[in-house]
Amino acid sequence: MTDAARWKATVYVGGLASVVTNINIHDAFIPFGEIADISLPKNDAPNATEPHRGFAYVEYEDAEDAKEAIDNMDQSELFGRVLKVSAAKPPKSADEGLGGKKAIWEQEGWLAEHAVSEEDRAAAAAPKSGIDDDRPEDPMQGLEGLDVAGPKPE
Repeated sequence: MTDAARWKATVYVGGLASVVTNINIHDAFIPFGEIADISLPKNDAPNATEPHRGFAYVEYEDAEDAKEAIDNMDQSELFGRVLKVSAAKPPKSADEGLGGKKAIWEQEGWLAEHAVSEEDRAAAAAPKSGIDDDRPEDPMQGLEGLDVAGPKPE
């Protein structure tokens, strides 16, 4: 199975209680299809009292099974906690996006979105036509008679 197909068949399960285990997740999600893998990320914080981070990924053999699990398990209750079940999003590359190792303007996605054609550059560099050349050089010229602010008295 390709990575894109795997992510389409994977659901995110958030809001898990600290007592939930892989077995509990398996038992809750097996009615919707054959489960290929369950990932329950451990809490790596040094002072953590929780055994996991409060979410899991459930990968199904078929993407249709994942849709069924989302439809049936979102906003359901497990161990007294309301679950948030949605389609899993693929992880971002460490080089992409804000906080990445590459400058944002060097990333492919940014370049594709903000690319400027040579034709547009030439148009921007060309002198602007239609500018009135008869305007005075000094912006204060012609204001000598004005000594009071506001509208002219009639």
